[in-house]
Amino acid sequence: MKAENLSVGMDFLLLGLFQNGRMDTFLFAAIAVLFTAALTSNIILILLIQLDSGLHTPMYFLLSQLSCINVLYISTTVPKMAVNFLTKSMNITFLGCEIQTFVFLAIGRTEALLLGLMSYDWYVAICHPLHYPVLMTRRICWLMVSCAWTSSSINGFIHTLCVFQLPFCSSRLINHFFCKFPSLLPLVCQDTSRYEYTVLCSGLVILLIPFLAILAFHTRVFIVVFRMSGQGQKKAVSTCSSHLIVASLFYMTSLSTYMRPHSLRSPEQDKVVAVFYTIITPLLNPFIYSLRNKEVMGAMRRRL
Repeated sequence: MKAENLSVGMDFLLLGLFQNGRMDTFLFAAIAVLFTAALTSNIILILLIQLDSGLHTPMYFLLSQLSCINVLYISTTVPKMAVNFLTKSMNITFLGCEIQTFVFLAIGRTEALLLGLMSYDWYVAICHPLHYPVLMTRRICWLMVSCAWTSSSINGFIHTLCVFQLPFCSSRLINHFFCKFPSLLPLVCQDTSRYEYTVLCSGLVILLIPFLAILAFHTRVFIVVFRMSGQGQKKAVSTCSSHLIVASLFYMTSLSTYMRPHSLRSPEQDKVVAVFYTIITPLLNPFIYSLRNKEVMGAMRRRL
């Protein structure tokens, strides 16, 4: 196909999540309910951590950052999908697609690093409790979070710049419900194997290394925890297992999306996985951390 020099004024077309079937209205209503529940639960958790002085610790500070990321995550994709469904429109501008791709990449990579930092926090708290006040001060926590945001934003900017500098073909139909670079690559009129190799290397650094670090930290934590006894052991096991569940959900879906070869992907599978990590996971995170945490539930009762 003949390549086109797409300008900022030209639009892409999002095929969307729904395919004009009888179940579309029901599925849209279900996603709207899930989106509202995820948004509300994460905002409540953020406010609770900010308002209750008993939760002003490094662990809950990092948890509040995770909830902020969840709010941004779902707000980046779901509203545009809802607008397109309600207006029966498929358009997204070139600039809008570029911004959505960058924001989604930056947020996703920040969450990958933040989950690793949360695991490190628990490792220090349980395995090196005497050094914890020195290693996890408020200033150090802010520095780690700032580095995660900065490095992820730079990484997302580079990937976005590389993708949107490629020559797109005459077809501008994105077979997805939001802009992300795996769905944009089929529209490119040149061989993208070299770029896919850089994506694989980037994924190994941003996703696989933090995930392996989390497994190593939790292995060490569980060894120490099982030597404990009584209430301390139950609390540590509950919190660490909750974090491990959240991390596994995020990394498994992300790795399956960005580290699979292009030839092994299908748009339908990508959409299902995308719904899981853009809507379901942000909804589950606050419930997994709060319902199994007596301190959070106690703070909730005090505020109510």
